[in-house]
Amino acid sequence: MKYNNILSETSNGITTITINRPSKLNALNRETIQELHNAFDEANASSKTKVIIVTGSGEKAFVAGADISEFANFSVKEGAKLAAKGQELLFDFVANLSTPVIAAINGFALGGGLELAMAAHFRIASDNAKMGLPEVSLGVIPGYGGTQRLPQLVGKGGAMEMIMTAGMIDANQALQYGLVNHVTTSEDLLEFTEKIAGKIMKNSSVAIASAINAINANYEDGENGFKVEIEEFGNCFGTEDFKEGTQAFLQKRKANFPGK
Repeated sequence: MKYNNILSETSNGITTITINRPSKLNALNRETIQELHNAFDEANASSKTKVIIVTGSGEKAFVAGADISEFANFSVKEGAKLAAKGQELLFDFVANLSTPVIAAINGFALGGGLELAMAAHFRIASDNAKMGLPEVSLGVIPGYGGTQRLPQLVGKGGAMEMIMTAGMIDANQALQYGLVNHVTTSEDLLEFTEKIAGKIMKNSSVAIASAINAINANYEDGENGFKVEIEEFGNCFGTEDFKEGTQAFLQKRKANFPGK
């Protein structure tokens, strides 16, 4: 599939999706959000993709925010629709993918950019990364899940301070907060992320999808995460991956998971 604002490439089980609007610091506009949805959907459906990495082109920005010019004159109704559609189309969609998604944060991840990174299953940052949710400085709040996912990741107090001050934190602060899992150099960011992806790919993709669903259930209103875990645990016993994994363990060999 051809895209105007992103690049998508699959190699050795990893699909790397790159937001490619360097002149706009990779800001998210409606077209880019739709293209990202399509690229994630395509990668998730492909048997060739075991892990998805999302990053930004260049060293300046992962995503420097949303394209404000698109919604500066919106009404109350239009604003609510913008948030609802964006969450459904991209941010919640990414968070609930069965394929693991890693955000490789290079440079600025602000507003919708940080919200996209937080929707990924975990994050790795370059040492020049800057993260923040500056929306209140524009008279609005984060609308793509930022007020919900940031407290889940860094705690209520830290999220309140970041959102209220509209300030940025650097990569080391993000690491201390638990917002990112690792910090590395800009030059090593993708290679480092691919190494972690390689570790993930050694395991059962079916079991990983079950684990993602069970973990996410703990953060869903009305869901009993323990109940979902029990159901997913039981489901694993009916998979070919379970049979292969247990037989490989008993036979003291490496598992060759069929992904079924």
